[in-house]
Amino acid sequence: MSLDFNADEVFEIAEQIERNGIKFYRIAAENITDSNKKQLLIDLAEMEVEHEKTFKNLRYELSQDEKIVTTFDPNGEAESYLRALADTRVFYEKEIDTSSFKEILTTAISAEKDSIVFYLGMKDVVPGHLGKEKLDEIIKEEMSHIKLLSKELIEL
Repeated sequence: MSLDFNADEVFEIAEQIERNGIKFYRIAAENITDSNKKQLLIDLAEMEVEHEKTFKNLRYELSQDEKIVTTFDPNGEAESYLRALADTRVFYEKEIDTSSFKEILTTAISAEKDSIVFYLGMKDVVPGHLGKEKLDEIIKEEMSHIKLLSKELIEL
């Protein structure tokens, strides 16, 4: 059985991924004593908050066609599948050495890359007429995080 997801469903999962990122950066910030590094993590959490708002707005702006449910799914299994992917692959909870700023940055870069891979994969299952091109905005947002995190890692 093939499942098609619409942009609305993918943006909903994007919001969850951003919430996971907010939690990750805030927890990491709690464990850092250097005020500049702590502030960077707090700022990254706030960027995730803004991204979540962006994705909510993108969902709001979708046409009715882009919100059409394309698969008979009375038990909500497609949504559960997407949510499980978001919660286990991107910014999922795992043990990291939060006393090491380098480890935090490395983990964050990895999570941001995973989110991009997730969204690129979703582009394959969101038909063009259901908002496929809107996923490019998500990918662009996440790429900006990788750029910022990589810059910080290089400066270490």
